[in-house]
Amino acid sequence: MISATLYLWLKAFHIIAVVAWMVAQLYLPRLFVYHCGAVLGGELSETLKLMERRLLKVIMTPAMIATWVFALAMVVLAPDMLTQPWFYIKLLAVGVLMAMHGFCARTVKIFAADQNKRSARFYRIMNEVSTLALIVAVVAVVVLRVL
Repeated sequence: MISATLYLWLKAFHIIAVVAWMVAQLYLPRLFVYHCGAVLGGELSETLKLMERRLLKVIMTPAMIATWVFALAMVVLAPDMLTQPWFYIKLLAVGVLMAMHGFCARTVKIFAADQNKRSARFYRIMNEVSTLALIVAVVAVVVLRVL
């Protein structure tokens, strides 16, 4: 009984962490879009650099770590999920989210150094990668898990 209750608490905190991680993954590329239009060295550019760095360091990365910690704890309590196909589909989607996280971290450094060579359109398109990965993960957990 205690482990079932603990599992539900872990799942709740996992979902909260995922929401925070996704908010950052959806907002940071939007900041990159705005940053493309900012004058190098201007007030807007410098403000966006600060916002991007703080979003990555204070929200996005800690939320990603919390997502993994709670997920691994749930696997420890319910290792049978490792035998389910939905789990590997979700894991693939999480791999895409991890790659997107790395892309965002690199891009923050590129903008901080005033070395961006990509267009606002590119970042608008990249903004959709996390959305698609989220859709795959949610469908895997909610729909495929019960089939």
